[in-house]
Amino acid sequence: MLKSLVLFVLILCTTLVVSGANIVQETCSKTPNSALCIQYLNADPKSSTADVSGLALIMVNVIKNKANIAVDKIKQLSGSIPADQKVALMSCADKYNAILVADIPQATEALQKGNPKFAEESANDAAIEANGCENGFSGKSPLTAENNVVRDASTITSAIVRLLL
Repeated sequence: MLKSLVLFVLILCTTLVVSGANIVQETCSKTPNSALCIQYLNADPKSSTADVSGLALIMVNVIKNKANIAVDKIKQLSGSIPADQKVALMSCADKYNAILVADIPQATEALQKGNPKFAEESANDAAIEANGCENGFSGKSPLTAENNVVRDASTITSAIVRLLL
């Protein structure tokens, strides 16, 4: 009897893990960069038990984390960047502030309240802000890697949120 119970629990746990992996795979297959989506979501243990809305919230948190990395880089560069790039760098600081102060909280609240349209708009806004930062430099941007990461995470998030509409 005990062996049967243990076997049942083991099968149940395996099924839950597989179904969690399946929702990540299935959801990410509907995004513009499924491999990156899977990488981001699998890095968060909550993804194994999340629904699509939960996956979207995890991705909003990814945007937040990546935007904070960009802000740290902006602070690091502010003392050493050539004078002709200072204006663009300060514009980037404003754009990333908008992502962290407006877009992330609005997306989070919209998903928590079951209003995915506003979450999609916020994710799209974050991608636009990152692109705006990149395009603000004449020539080579010192934030290309960070801008690309935030843009990619934002477009993945937007695609996941769109599944909720």
